[in-house]
Amino acid sequence: MRPTLRLLNTDLIERILSEARDLLSKLGVEIHNEGVLELLAGHGADVDGRKQTARLSSHVIDKALATVPCSFKLFDVLGNQTHDFAGDNVYFTPGSAAINILDGATGEMRRPDTADYVRYVKLVTGLPHLASQSTAFIPADVHEMISDSYRLYLSLLYGEKPVVTGAFTVEGFAVMKDLQLAVRGDERSLAAKPLTIFSCCPTAPIKWSDVTSQNLVDCARWSIPVEFISMPLSGFVAPVTLAGSLVQQTAETLSGIVISQLARPGHAVLYGGSPAVFDVRYETTPMGAVETMMLNCANSEIGKYLGIPTQGYIAMSDAKLLDAQAGLETGAGALLAALSGINSVSGPGMLDFESCQSLEKLVLDNEICAMSYRLLAGIEPREDFPALPIFQELLAEKHLLISDHTRRHLRKEILFPGPVIDRATRARWARDGKVTLRERASREIERIIGRYQPSRLAGDRKAALTRLMQGEARRHGMDGLPAQQ
Repeated sequence: MRPTLRLLNTDLIERILSEARDLLSKLGVEIHNEGVLELLAGHGADVDGRKQTARLSSHVIDKALATVPCSFKLFDVLGNQTHDFAGDNVYFTPGSAAINILDGATGEMRRPDTADYVRYVKLVTGLPHLASQSTAFIPADVHEMISDSYRLYLSLLYGEKPVVTGAFTVEGFAVMKDLQLAVRGDERSLAAKPLTIFSCCPTAPIKWSDVTSQNLVDCARWSIPVEFISMPLSGFVAPVTLAGSLVQQTAETLSGIVISQLARPGHAVLYGGSPAVFDVRYETTPMGAVETMMLNCANSEIGKYLGIPTQGYIAMSDAKLLDAQAGLETGAGALLAALSGINSVSGPGMLDFESCQSLEKLVLDNEICAMSYRLLAGIEPREDFPALPIFQELLAEKHLLISDHTRRHLRKEILFPGPVIDRATRARWARDGKVTLRERASREIERIIGRYQPSRLAGDRKAALTRLMQGEARRHGMDGLPAQQ
């Protein structure tokens, strides 16, 4: 039996949905994009161009919900399926998009560069429990206008896993779309085998900017899946109560679903978000707070009630170092996300309120993900009944170390983590040099990167990626791309 977690009963889910619909029909959604407002007006929304708002009736919302796919698949750069966002399938991906990296040598945060990003991609390639890459942090050695496309370029050039990404400009989307076409070959192939998921983020409360709403429409028209990242802050720009915040998040996500489905019915989406409570003591948005985790899990329950695959920014920490707090918050989040069946879990590697990525933490978090998967496998009998024969053997031999039963089921029943997790006796740990978690993680990073094999993407497609990226760099005044090693 697979263990599960539920925070909302059906009555509460339906009340939250009803209140969110009421907000959208009476207050409406603010949209700073004339084209999107015209799209909504053409499908029956009550649009006020002066106030840049659209009131969405139940008919408009129901029309959109009726065309949302209940699942979709994701594929790597070689065209192999890696994800099936269906049911309670769970996949982990690194959090994004950090502005800092935790330097493994100094323990200090700093701005990352291209070489850092290439190391990150090579590392994620060797972490089996992270099913996808993300454009995890922003290299500071390229023009800010190409930072979105540049991260995707490096991810597709060096890695094979699909990429969770996003564009922060309208212009950036075009080249990011072209990079994917360079990998797949043509529009039809890209639609048939999606390579990326784009994050599309409404602004609290219940608002879409010109850029994000246009990116959403562009993704729909090019059949690029999106994840909706609503970001209510409980007690600041959302009600302080968790139920009230869920009403707001539901309204924001439903408005995104309407835009996406009216742009292209059947557009694949993840019902997601990055909610947080607001800590008034420090004026921070703790992603490691248990209430933040509860909001993510409850939001997923609402998405699943609607029959839509889900996403959540969870399994991360607000700690500044790879310390006990980092393990506590990430471990709790990953386990809760897994038990809730959140289909796409974004968070591993992240520190400091989503602003810092750590390669050492990614190695640790890969083990946390493995533990989460073991938990989901649950407990089942494996030749355990009748119990009498194995206990007769135990009494006779005084142990079961080399029992046939043990040898048949050991690897299925017990998860043996990698070297970043210390399970040695204290005496052995001391004899081996009293190696710390940070040191073990650093060694594991070098071991994995040392075994990295270049992406098997065809050479002509890699060359096409580089030509596109070099053109973008020149367009923004750069002489060339930074050294990648």
